[in-house]
Amino acid sequence: MNDEKARTGFLAAVLHLDPADIKSTRILNPYLRQAHADDKLGILDVRILMNDDTEIDTEIQLSELKIWSDRSLFYAAKMYTDQIKPGQKYNVFKRCVSISILDFVLFEGENEFYSCFHILEDTRHFKYTDKMEFHVIELPKLPPKLQENSSRVELWAKFINAEETEEFNMIAEKDPYIKSAYDQLQIISQDEQKRLEYEAREKAILDYNQSIYEAEQRGEKRGELRGEKRGELRGEQRGRLQGEKAVRESTAKNLIQMGISAEIIAQATGLSIAQIEAFKNEIV
Repeated sequence: MNDEKARTGFLAAVLHLDPADIKSTRILNPYLRQAHADDKLGILDVRILMNDDTEIDTEIQLSELKIWSDRSLFYAAKMYTDQIKPGQKYNVFKRCVSISILDFVLFEGENEFYSCFHILEDTRHFKYTDKMEFHVIELPKLPPKLQENSSRVELWAKFINAEETEEFNMIAEKDPYIKSAYDQLQIISQDEQKRLEYEAREKAILDYNQSIYEAEQRGEKRGELRGEKRGELRGEQRGRLQGEKAVRESTAKNLIQMGISAEIIAQATGLSIAQIEAFKNEIV
């Protein structure tokens, strides 16, 4: 997403626009801070301002989260309401777009990998407003092979989901914007420090998601046992929160010992810079 050409091509594909109509894209925030302890970081979470009139939140989520629709609605609504300040008029609102790229199936029973949602009238299907829309890409639903007439959004989804060099090369040849993204990835892989930081963050996120899941399971089990005795579920929440806290702190300390910067550790764990600096002092 740091490459503007690639950014333009990706947004044009997902939003069904001509790339020439995208005059400017600017990254507003490389990640959204967690508002709740239950939020799980994905591999990518970027907010973009497009053409000075559209804010876009793009996120890739690795671990399964069945309440994803509620979560994305929460962040889209927050993105919308954050635009207005006391004393301003309602005409300040920009269009808000949520793009979710999921490595799990969200909509059971639906076969298409790409879905687009607007706020519509129930029977006549006209838009209530064009200020908010949701795009969802479910990677597990991608067709196994690319066709000659594959859409731009399918090419991007395939590229994001690719694992082998041959597959990256084949997809990059089909779209100049994807080629630009692939070139950027190769530059990152050739820069040893950036590559190590990227891989460390990706590993930390994968470990974090798994650890939080396991902590939640342990918390739920303890909560069930205590609930049977006390007739309440306070133990479940307490156990989950304690497990999450321990996982965050353990992950941060491991990354500190690997020499990863405090900013990247904050992104991977959701901890504050101050907390991370305190851990550094303890380790030293």
